[in-house]
Amino acid sequence: MPSFTTPSRIIITCSNRLSPYLQMEVAELGYKPERIFKTGVELKGTLVDCIRLNLNLRCASQVLFSLQEFRADNADDLYKALIDFSWEDILTVDGYFSISSNVSNDTINNSLFANVKVKDAIVDRFRNKTGERPNSGPELDRTVIHLYWKDSLAEIFIDTSGETLSKHGYRKIPGKAPMLESLAAATLLAVKWDRRSVFINPMCGSGTVAIEAALLATNRKPGLLRFNYAFMHLVGYDEKMYNDEFKKLERQVIDVPGLKIIATDISEDAVNISKINAGIAGVEEYIEFAVCDFEETNIPEEENGVIYFNPEYGDRLGVEAELEITYKRIGDFLKKKCKGYFGYIFTGNLELAKKIGLKPNRRIEFYTSKIDCRLFEYELYSGTKRIAPIP
Repeated sequence: MPSFTTPSRIIITCSNRLSPYLQMEVAELGYKPERIFKTGVELKGTLVDCIRLNLNLRCASQVLFSLQEFRADNADDLYKALIDFSWEDILTVDGYFSISSNVSNDTINNSLFANVKVKDAIVDRFRNKTGERPNSGPELDRTVIHLYWKDSLAEIFIDTSGETLSKHGYRKIPGKAPMLESLAAATLLAVKWDRRSVFINPMCGSGTVAIEAALLATNRKPGLLRFNYAFMHLVGYDEKMYNDEFKKLERQVIDVPGLKIIATDISEDAVNISKINAGIAGVEEYIEFAVCDFEETNIPEEENGVIYFNPEYGDRLGVEAELEITYKRIGDFLKKKCKGYFGYIFTGNLELAKKIGLKPNRRIEFYTSKIDCRLFEYELYSGTKRIAPIP
């Protein structure tokens, strides 16, 4: 087992198409990514760096620390390589561990079988060395070992995150079809918002976009809302390492006098859920909530801010016809009432987007689950064309 200060390869995973925004976050923390791919970022670092990354990243899913690469043509090769590894230097005999994996090998038709072989190797190693074994199961709230196995190349990692980082911990009541927090954060990094001017989120649902905007503007990192990570259950973990990083997060929070974030929804239940979630996130003071149709949303005049819609996509027969009217209304609303703003519409229905009736100046690609999505940007001129705010 390397010490917490021994460097190795770190893979930070994310949802598809979020890696450009994850790369931005990693670079802002002072790290130099060695490789960028569509679902993650690779860099060199230590387990102490993994602690920092876990607490700071908005767009990430998991932070993986590489332990060993080896050749494995089949399950027997996998078991033989892993039973010789010093698992007692990572896990305590009275501890608990789980296995996750990403497997693409012709001899394996079920990744759960590969997980069992990894678990068996760890358990047998402990029995051979100590006569006892740690407990194991599916929960990801303690030590997590991750297997990456493609063709004949296998690599074993410590998943230092455990439960996914893509959920930021404040959404105790998710509401209807909510946007994942990491995706919402990435879309906000993509828009042209200076984090000081007004931000308006009609049709706010459970409030994820508005809350992420407030968290971003006040520099509140996800680690402030989460208190258990898989790295905390490793042999050699010193709580001081975590406490030092947590205190840094607290010191980095900034107050933004006059920050105005407006979130509205026609559903009173949705607004009530949003208020609860904003309270848990600690940003309720920055968000003005109102129950109303989106066309009745208060649009402050003479403020060059951002207005952001995430309407329904229409995945049932009959619903899409109704949504055609809604999308046209959104376009008319932006054109008539939001002059001087940057308008954004996030949707997974590119046909419905045509009903907006405005020409976007950017189409930014995203995925939500397995749905191909776009974040459409509209510069809503008021008179002469103006210079865009710094993104």
